[in-house]
Amino acid sequence: MPSRVALWPLAVIDVRQLSKTYRVPIKEPGLSGSLRGLFVRRYRDVHAVADVSFKIEQGERVGFLGPNGAGKTTTLKMLSGLLHPTSGDISVLGFTPKERKNDFLRQITLVMGQKQQLLWDIPARETFELNRAMYDLDRADYRRTLDELVEMLRLSDILDKPVRNLSLGERMKCELTAAVLHRPRVLFLDEPTIGLDVEMQLEVRRFIADLNNRFGATVLLTSHYMQDIAALTSRILIIDHGRLCYDGSREELAQRIAPERRVIVRQHVPALLALGFVEDHGRMVTTAAVDQVNMLLEEVMRRAPSAEIGVEEVPLDEMMTRYFRSRGERRDPS
Repeated sequence: MPSRVALWPLAVIDVRQLSKTYRVPIKEPGLSGSLRGLFVRRYRDVHAVADVSFKIEQGERVGFLGPNGAGKTTTLKMLSGLLHPTSGDISVLGFTPKERKNDFLRQITLVMGQKQQLLWDIPARETFELNRAMYDLDRADYRRTLDELVEMLRLSDILDKPVRNLSLGERMKCELTAAVLHRPRVLFLDEPTIGLDVEMQLEVRRFIADLNNRFGATVLLTSHYMQDIAALTSRILIIDHGRLCYDGSREELAQRIAPERRVIVRQHVPALLALGFVEDHGRMVTTAAVDQVNMLLEEVMRRAPSAEIGVEEVPLDEMMTRYFRSRGERRDPS
């Protein structure tokens, strides 16, 4: 079978009716059930991903969201060729991922926040050298790329420390460096900021945005930190119970799920309680329908003319909570 799919449109990632089903043995309760299972085993099908289709173009940064067990990581593993789909078709950069061709692997990377590729007892620099040899990178190009990444992530002070002596944040920055030394065209990022403190999360987000801006890398990002998604992506895919249930912009989702704005007065102004504001850590906060915001702001300015006022969208994590709650209500009206 040829490794390239020549007839498909030139999207960087093209997924059509992708499914992954696992056949799982049924464990019957009790000792008698265990004994029966030794001779007659029954199975059930678990549909981790079901009939998923989407396209991602060159240079897009796309958020991939869903609750635990929704199928996000399974999908990323199929896109990178680590898992074979049960059915459906995938094209990434014109390649069929499950074939794991060298030309394909040279152009992608998969970063999983809970996994590591750095060798524990040696400095990160030596892992980088191993990657250079593995990808057969030209030494001059490798040095230029490494110097650029060291500058972007401020790694110069930790390159020669054993990995076991690095903090979690330092290790994550080195993991990202190792993952992109070969300048991949596509980045699959699965929880890249998991466990990191707020400052380190900001650094990782800045690095991902820089990679996209400088090199045009296409990014598909999963994260439970909605700040990652809000800061890095404008388009989101939402998967639930293995099925893709939303593909569009954050703005469109906000209009559907949270068609209001949060008005914040950054001082304590008791006179605003009568307008529906509540006290929140020294601030006054309320929400208002979009078409009511201007009238509300005029009234706030009349009552507190020197107040510092901000207007924000409903946070993405709250939008996602509302979205999945509404889906649950549709599935179970009772």
